[in-house]
This record gives sequence, C-alpha cells and structure tokens, in this order.
Amino acid sequence: MADQYKEVLSFLHDRNPNARSVAMAHILPLTVANNPLRTLFFDGLRSGGLKENTEPEVIKDLKLLCRDQPATAHDAFRALVNISDSNLLAGPLSDPLFLGFLVSYILNPSSVLSDLACMLLSNITAQPGPCAALLKLEVDIIPLDNDTSKGYYPIQSRCATSPPPGNYPSSKPIKERALSLLVEAFAGSASIKKEDSDRKGQLHFLAGVFANISGQPDGRQFFLTPQRIFSTPQDGVLEAPLAQLLPFTEHPDIIRRGGVASTIKNCAFIQEAHKALLSSDKEVFRLTFADEVPGLNVLPRILLPLAGPEEFELEDVELLLPELQFLPSTKARESDPVLRVTHLETLILLCTSRWGRDIQRQSGVYEIIRMMHETETDDNVITHVERLVNLLKRDEAPETQSASITKADESDDDDKIVEV
Repeated sequence: MADQYKEVLSFLHDRNPNARSVAMAHILPLTVANNPLRTLFFDGLRSGGLKENTEPEVIKDLKLLCRDQPATAHDAFRALVNISDSNLLAGPLSDPLFLGFLVSYILNPSSVLSDLACMLLSNITAQPGPCAALLKLEVDIIPLDNDTSKGYYPIQSRCATSPPPGNYPSSKPIKERALSLLVEAFAGSASIKKEDSDRKGQLHFLAGVFANISGQPDGRQFFLTPQRIFSTPQDGVLEAPLAQLLPFTEHPDIIRRGGVASTIKNCAFIQEAHKALLSSDKEVFRLTFADEVPGLNVLPRILLPLAGPEEFELEDVELLLPELQFLPSTKARESDPVLRVTHLETLILLCTSRWGRDIQRQSGVYEIIRMMHETETDDNVITHVERLVNLLKRDEAPETQSASITKADESDDDDKIVEV
C-alpha cells in the first residue's frame, strides 16, 4: 500500500494540472492524525543530530501546490495544516521563501484561502525556531497610490487564489516587518463588517500566532514596543502592537479572543512593563528594550470578560473603573473556563509588585472577582480566584514597596503560571 501511494506522490509535480489535483485529493486523507501512512511525509527527517535534514520532495511539492489552482491549493493547505503539528517540519515550513509567501498571502485581502494559511502559520509558530524566523522576517510590499495608508500589495502573495489588484501599483517595492503588518491586518479584519469588506478571510487564527510569538522573550518585547501604523495617513504614528489586540478580549470568536488573552498574559511576564500595562495612554514609560512606551490600560480589557450582569452596591460602584460601572443586564461573563483562568492568571502576574496590587485594589478588581466567585462552578477557576483574592486582601508591610510574590504565595508546583 505504501509503495502504491509513493507512486501517487510523484504526480504532485506533474505538468498536467488535473493530474496534480487528483493526486492531491488522494494524498490528503493520509495527512490526518493516526493514519499509518502519514510517515510518508516525514521520510528523511530526524529530530536532533548534527547532520542537517534533507527536505522531503513531497513537502516541497505541497509548498508549491499552495500556489496552484483553487481546489489543489485548498487541499495542499489542508495537508500542511494536518502534518504541521510535527516538530520535524519546523525547519522546512519556516524557510524564508515559504514563510514570506505565507505571510504575504495572508496580508493580501483577495486571498481566498487566507484562513487556512493562518491556521498553518499558527501551527508552524508553535515551535521556537519558526517564531524566531517570523520575528526577523520582512516582506516586500508596493504601496497603492504611493501611500501605504491607502493599502498595499504584498508582492510574494501572487498565485491562482490570490490575484494582484486590477490596477497594478507603479510605485517601488519597500520592505516592512512582517509581524507589524500581520497585527494590523488582524485588527483591521474585525473592525469592518464582513459585507463591507473586500477581505476574503477573517484571520481569527492569527491570534494563535501572536500567542505563540509572545511566548518568546523577543516576542513579548515586540508586542510592547511601538511600531509604525500603516493605516494612518500621518507619518511617524507609532503604537504598541498589543494595543491593537486589546479590543478583542470580548470578540464573539473564541479563537480570536483566546489568542489575544494568552498574548496579554504572556506580555505580563515582563515585570518592568507592568506600569505601562496598567497605566493610561497619557503616561509614557521607558523600558530597557524601548525608549517610549505609552500606557496600555489593559485592566478594563481583562476585567470586562470576567464581569457579569450583577448589580453592585453604590459604594462598590464608585470603586470600579468607568468601563465596568453600570453594565447592562444582558452582560455575559466569559463562557470558556480556560479563558477565565487565563485572565485571572494575568491579574495574578500583575500582582507581583506592591504597586500592581495597589492599582488593582483601587480599581475594583476584588469587587468584580467577588461577584464572579458567587456564581463560579469550575474548580480550577475557583482556585485561581482564591489565589488572586489572597494577594489583594493580604496585609501589606511598609517595606514591601516592590516585593515580589514568594514561593509561599503559590499553592503547589502544578499551579504555577506558565507561558501559553
């Protein structure tokens, strides 16, 4: 059986497009998990060792077929999504040419299969190597009407399912940082109604990419360092990428809001950035990796998913942030317990200094969490609520101006907060 399918693999690079399409349709079922013939896609690949891996021909074919006719490209993307859960493919799928195509394809609003490309990029960046490659990656774009604020065309995206614009731009290509473009595309794809947008994909799975990137120290620094905003006509406008993600903590799509919640949590591991995270944008902070970082005011975005329709006593309402006061009776708390835990862990991380704890006490965090605890049924969420309450309600000695949480503050090794 394996020998027969090896013969089919040879048709993936046949000159006849129909032959490639039929071969791809037969190959796709082999890529699902637990298929005994799935090993055909990993021949010649090894984990570890000094000798460099040789990229299997079938992987080269699948990467090229992502640029093929719609049906073939769809199956090729799906096949790579299925097998990209293996760390053996981290190298072949993060080579600069393919990674540049993948990012450019996602950036092009006309790309029909951009959501599959986002899923693939999310799987690829689950490994540290591809994360590092994406952090350094720059792609070529051509500004439309010589102005990136009016849009741009990513040159490397051109293929059968991602056509160029009707009026091909005449300006010169420029190189821009791939991650900055992805963040802006992600934010822009949700800010416009789908019926009013020319974009073919929703790009929700980019949230997983950002969560993966922020799991690396350099990635966290990227999300907190102001970058150029391409959709603004004014030159020199900078904004921290994390600020563009914050509005989506209550987005209807769980993939989008889950990835954003994890990105916020991972950024909270940088303790020197806590004041910037918890302060308003009227204040500017100097960090070791960035000279001027405006405040991000993340607290309302973390607390809103944890708030429900409950009514507070008047004296408690005065303690709440303005965004949390007098919420409507239709307000629903985050339905997914994993995401509720993620937000609670972020608040616990922001308690690692006396200043962070005091800000949360002054902002009504305890009042929101107390109401949440009254209706909570998930044991893991309750455990994290109790940890947070213990930090906020404990007595503070005068000398603990910047005291960090000690080992005694953690319940056990299994309950440690880890990067997502």
